[in-house]
Amino acid sequence: MAKNRSNTFWLSYSDLMTSLFFIMLVLFIVCVVKMKGINTQLDNEVNAKEEQLRKIEELNNSIKEIDNNYFKYDESFKRHTLKNIDVSFNTYSSNIQDINKSQLDKLLKAGEAIVSFMKDAKQKIPEAQYLLIIEGQSSRDFYQQNYELSYKRALALIKFWSQNGIEFDSLGNCEVLISGSGQSSKFRLQPDIKGNKGNQRFVIHIIPKPGIIE
Repeated sequence: MAKNRSNTFWLSYSDLMTSLFFIMLVLFIVCVVKMKGINTQLDNEVNAKEEQLRKIEELNNSIKEIDNNYFKYDESFKRHTLKNIDVSFNTYSSNIQDINKSQLDKLLKAGEAIVSFMKDAKQKIPEAQYLLIIEGQSSRDFYQQNYELSYKRALALIKFWSQNGIEFDSLGNCEVLISGSGQSSKFRLQPDIKGNKGNQRFVIHIIPKPGIIE
């Protein structure tokens, strides 16, 4: 009888070990499958991030495609500026007609170039968004209403473009911001002194906005 009990014990032990081995095998397979799934998910996330970074870089570089007949890149300020267009106002004035007729014609074409750029960018990068900042400025004469005056100069440009059929709101990828920096902006013509009429102007900033990129 003792011999039979011993055989039964070893048979039970063998069955137990077989069951445990089977359970461990199943758990191992489950872990391998899950790890593979996790690695695949991580790979997908990395690829998605790389694609997002590529699109952001493409968006940042897109501004370089703007018409270089009217805009040039300023390396010191890392931005584009109007090219060969004199937009100086008379002292204490925000009248757009202070600007010479030939310069106004160039300014009109510069506005059209911005619209053309926005439309092309929308075709190439559908999710592209841009902030168009018109920044009015004033000369360093410490006039008490320089902020108000500089804002009116920026507003005069938007009204001039609008009166000539240039609108940005309908483009869908351009937000317009009108601002007046008075005599405080860093982007100014030197020497930055009272007699420098070149700072009685507006400057144009076009800034890419990544927004939501999928």
